[in-house]
Amino acid sequence: MRYLLPLLLLVALVAMLMLRGYVHSEISADHRVRDPAPTDKVPDKIIDGGPVIDARNPGKPVSLQIPDHKVVLTFDDGPDPTWTPKVLDELKKYHAHAVFFVTGTNASRYPDLIKRMVAEGHEVGLHTFNHPDLSYQSTSRIDRELAENQLALAGAAGVHSSLFRPPYSSFADAIDNDTWPVVQYVGSRGYIVALDSTDSEDWQRPGVKKIIHNATPQDNKGAIVLMHDFGGDRSQTVAALDKFLPDMQESGYTFVNLTDALGAPSALTPVSGMDLWKGEAFVGAVQVAEHITDILVVGLAIVGVLVFTRFGLMLVLSFVHARRVRKRDFQWGPPVTEPVSVLVPAYNERECIANTVRSLMASDHPIEVIVIDDGSTDGTADIVEALRLPNVRVVRQENSGKPAALNNGIAHARYEIVVMMDGDTVFEPTTVRELVQPFGNLRVGAVAGNAKVGNRDSLIGAWQHIEYVMGFNLDRRMYDLMGIMPTIPGAIGAFRRQALERVGGMSEDTLAEDTDITMAIHRDGWRVVYAENARAWTEAPESVQQLWSQRYRWSYGTMQAIWKHRGAFRDRGASGRFGRVGLPLVALFMVVAPLLAPLIDIFLLYGIVFGKTEQTILAWLGVLLIQAVCAAYAFRLDKERLTHLLSLPLQQVLYRQLMYVVLLQSWITAVTGGRLRWQKLRRTGAVEAPGGPTGRGTERKPAV
Repeated sequence: MRYLLPLLLLVALVAMLMLRGYVHSEISADHRVRDPAPTDKVPDKIIDGGPVIDARNPGKPVSLQIPDHKVVLTFDDGPDPTWTPKVLDELKKYHAHAVFFVTGTNASRYPDLIKRMVAEGHEVGLHTFNHPDLSYQSTSRIDRELAENQLALAGAAGVHSSLFRPPYSSFADAIDNDTWPVVQYVGSRGYIVALDSTDSEDWQRPGVKKIIHNATPQDNKGAIVLMHDFGGDRSQTVAALDKFLPDMQESGYTFVNLTDALGAPSALTPVSGMDLWKGEAFVGAVQVAEHITDILVVGLAIVGVLVFTRFGLMLVLSFVHARRVRKRDFQWGPPVTEPVSVLVPAYNERECIANTVRSLMASDHPIEVIVIDDGSTDGTADIVEALRLPNVRVVRQENSGKPAALNNGIAHARYEIVVMMDGDTVFEPTTVRELVQPFGNLRVGAVAGNAKVGNRDSLIGAWQHIEYVMGFNLDRRMYDLMGIMPTIPGAIGAFRRQALERVGGMSEDTLAEDTDITMAIHRDGWRVVYAENARAWTEAPESVQQLWSQRYRWSYGTMQAIWKHRGAFRDRGASGRFGRVGLPLVALFMVVAPLLAPLIDIFLLYGIVFGKTEQTILAWLGVLLIQAVCAAYAFRLDKERLTHLLSLPLQQVLYRQLMYVVLLQSWITAVTGGRLRWQKLRRTGAVEAPGGPTGRGTERKPAV
């Protein structure tokens, strides 16, 4: 289910967007209009005849006139949700009827208006689905335009129509050698072609008086009057109807449907059975696509606000944080010089554990090291013991998980301050000292260190390096100032033993024990801060599969932690403040915004393929530029080389999509009640601390 649901959601979303694009004439649209052509192949009786052409009998086309004192008002291109109701209101006020030549695109989007037209006695005619110039189209395309137009009418009002008006048509004398074959072919398909004999030219918005003048027939003759209820501001058309209808009625004219004027049966026939079902299914799908698109647009607006809000907060607050902690006279409190306990939970870390422990031995702060072997089967504990290093102890336990290993380590720790790190991480000589200095402030209960990617030479490593520096570390500066730090990274964090004991130690309730314990400490009233100079070098996943496993656990565990501590929203004091400020921000920035962020890329692809390509690409490049500025600033704060940012565009195209899918899968796992197990990542042991004692030199210290 976790794999099937994302695939089904993606297919459904793409299908809805494609359908939406089709009914908005963004897909498969043809806006070409042919220039006038010779007329030598058009019969004279057609050119000189009336506005109605019946070519249903092959070889014997008939031209029909509208009887005197009768006006067939026609409205093209609709329906329109704003202007069509106003037109219908005017017709109803004066008991007049009209013919609406509707496009399938608008009929499927606004089916209630088609239903109203039919219910109020008007006739509805076909004007194709996408409004192309049919003289450019093949017979198969013409058939498709007619069939889909009928499909929309069936779904909207349960009718089919035998009336048709070609797009871009005019008077009968405008038919030429290119358009006459279209009239003949449409007639052979059973349609009566209705052109016009009087053009109001309301589309030019010449003014109410001019529209009325253009629409008025001469010498009491009958006429088909062309107007529009779609395509822009139709206020002049509505205003003209309010005067044109009563004036013409006083002059002896009647406004009738086309078939009534010709004394023919109604052009509308009810549909039933499969034709009705298909029409309703199609119109229903269009309505769903329209609403989903509206929701997606709202979601895009939300994610845009969230993204830019986060960028703004990160830039401003990280700047303030850096200025504050980098002042010459800044100090957390009295210097912390007492020894601390360093806990290293390890499970099958034979490739890394020696480097980890040796890096701790180079520390310039007094420490004891406790390696908690969590039932390793690869001799991890034996490797540590064979090193015979002072102040290093090994505690063995049956495999019980990382939280249990950390709690076991806390029980064996001698000192009040407890540092926790991963078995695949190495510290610099100054790391522990820098990490524990904030405990000079007695209100500080936990400290987050600066976790850095050690194996950044691969492309995946470089992408994670950007993420760690730009995302995690800028976030921590921001959350530090706001007093809502959500996570002490498992790779490097320090805790006051009293704080740990008051919240019950490390919990096994979630897969993100680091986030869980951090939130618990916040709720207990302690400050949680960020120590930028306490650097730890960790080995990031080197394959897509390992990265997927890690981030899947992180995102799912974060959701679990948010849900576990949801009660803080109703609490008082420090817990309530974190619940009403911290939890919503963490949920917005770490769960909701990343979940909605794919909308940016979906609309990007849609815009490139079907929309305004240049504007879409420029907009995406603008967002990328903003991200690049944030990333460059973050790299400067962390004193990192900017060369890794060369892979930022590719990260946005590939890496970010992977993170989307991981988060979506985590959501689905949570919603479906699934459970996720810890998964051990494969390590290489290639990461070492800059300036550390191991001497293999796989990483150079960043330029300062």
